[in-house]
Amino acid sequence: MTTTRRRVVISTDAANEADDQFAIVHALLSPVLDIVGIAPAHFGAPGSMQKSRAEVDRLLALLNDPDVVVRDGADRALDDETTARPSAASDLLLSASLEGPLTVCVLGPLTDVASALLIDPEFARRDVTVIWIGGPPYDGIEAVYGPEYNLNNDIASANVVFDSEIDLWQIPMPVYTHVGVGQAELDRRVRPCGEIGAYLAQTVQDYNESKPGYAADFRSLGDSPAIAVALNPFGAVWRRRPRPRFTADALMTDGPGTGPDVRVCEQVDTRYLLEDFFAKLSAHAGSA
Repeated sequence: MTTTRRRVVISTDAANEADDQFAIVHALLSPVLDIVGIAPAHFGAPGSMQKSRAEVDRLLALLNDPDVVVRDGADRALDDETTARPSAASDLLLSASLEGPLTVCVLGPLTDVASALLIDPEFARRDVTVIWIGGPPYDGIEAVYGPEYNLNNDIASANVVFDSEIDLWQIPMPVYTHVGVGQAELDRRVRPCGEIGAYLAQTVQDYNESKPGYAADFRSLGDSPAIAVALNPFGAVWRRRPRPRFTADALMTDGPGTGPDVRVCEQVDTRYLLEDFFAKLSAHAGSA
């Protein structure tokens, strides 16, 4: 049986915490995804995009997968909602969108997607689906923290994307914060899986230990739902919502409602997400 592979670009602020790495590896180990390219992204600080690039290169080396296309994203947020910040990543998005259906999994700020829209508004009318990990809760649900990190790192770009006609799937804070794994689980299920498994498990441990007073024995793999719904869109609960806008302090307001509704994820199948990742990682270690 022949399966049509989904063409995917991953935009990732990979050096920001310790969860992008799991999402990237999950995608690369999934044969039904055709990874067109990976776009390292900034995360709000000078030099952060370059750190993300170094982390992506490290993951590809550990996976012995040197042929993946990597194109650097913008090095900082947009100045405003009308001026693009062109980059190799926005060029990649535009060129890839001309070659057939494209899914863009955005694990950080929306800077490069917004730049592609500002450079060529036709990008929104092509067969492109943007899956974004980001945004505060809807319906007055209490936020886990604030302001929401991926949104806050480029609020202007979020408004550009949400004001456009592009097909947008959003995985907001209440969903992405609930993909929890414990360190004991990582030590048992991930660490034994070769160099890449040892690196992923240690990255979470190091991150937790680097936070003063943060004696957490868990980590939310908050970027992995983007990969899970790209693999299995039916493994989630969705609600269509009018497109909001975001204030300068990263709060959600009613938007103009001119574009199609956003497809907002309200629940994701975490059993499928985690077990699929563990199984693929184990198989990779066995074949390495």
